[in-house]
Amino acid sequence: MEYRTLGSSGTAVSSLCLGTMTFGSETDEAGSFEQLDTFIAAGGTFVDTANVYSGGASEEIIGRWFADRPADVTDQVVLATKGRFSRESVPNAAGLSRRNLTRSLDASLTRLGLDHVDLYQVHAFDAWTPLEETLRTLDGFIAEGKIGYYGLSNFTGWQLTKAVHTARALGLNEPVTLQPQYSLIVREIEWEIVPAALDAGMGLLPWSPLGGGWLSGKYKRDERPTGVTRLGENPERGMEAYDRRGTERTWNTIDAVQLIAEDRSVSMAEVALSWVTDRPSVTATILGARTTAQLETNLLAAGLHLTDAETAALDEASDLGAADYPYGELGIGQRSRNLAG
Repeated sequence: MEYRTLGSSGTAVSSLCLGTMTFGSETDEAGSFEQLDTFIAAGGTFVDTANVYSGGASEEIIGRWFADRPADVTDQVVLATKGRFSRESVPNAAGLSRRNLTRSLDASLTRLGLDHVDLYQVHAFDAWTPLEETLRTLDGFIAEGKIGYYGLSNFTGWQLTKAVHTARALGLNEPVTLQPQYSLIVREIEWEIVPAALDAGMGLLPWSPLGGGWLSGKYKRDERPTGVTRLGENPERGMEAYDRRGTERTWNTIDAVQLIAEDRSVSMAEVALSWVTDRPSVTATILGARTTAQLETNLLAAGLHLTDAETAALDEASDLGAADYPYGELGIGQRSRNLAG
């Protein structure tokens, strides 16, 4: 396992992060404990959850794992959770207001059985709440000792930049990370969000690095998925839907990943994870797994680095083909310089 600083902070985390969205829903408590133990044994230190994962059950399971393991094990963990959303459809139950974030963080700490989390992330932008209110609230959590740092999730480039510069103008602690969707299939963040993160000194924590399982090779061209997989159970599931995501570009990307995997004698998942983990500004790639076996396969990506030629082949196969300047062919030189950091 390799380690990197959490954005511009001085805290080190493993370059692979254990995502726990499956805990309490697709993965039972025993399986969740097993995943946490396996991750720590592999040198992993960074664990990510959220208040809404499995209706709060994910945090509760992690809390019981913390209580069940000795301090010399749990002290290694850099723990991140999130607030913004709620399963309650009542006024003030969601958003980034001082009221909701305070209640959400306190509830998360109660479920976790802790008095502090290392990284607290706002799960998405809130157009209704003044940004100054949100940032002052997060800064206050740091002053109270409830959180070590705060980060953003699913913000666009302009939202990220506004948050950073508003914090600076107010003399507040700045966000250290951004958690975006990012993979060989989903590369749009390279146009604005990655340069904005690099400019701000923020670390990226990519979620869905395997494109919802597509880049692991589990889905085939002209063969609708069946069986015990996310799309096998529901081929039209959300943004990962077979007909929506199964474009020619996606299949070309999968072919390129498979070719490198076969040449390296590694899994396709390892290749795809290696590509995203070594992208500019990435601190840690979030691994999500239903089973310990899936997690063990993904953990093999730790320390795997692609050659320049392999990376170029994947870049070419997965290129988004933007139509015009500043994102198209005319802007490619400038875009490459921005991404070089």
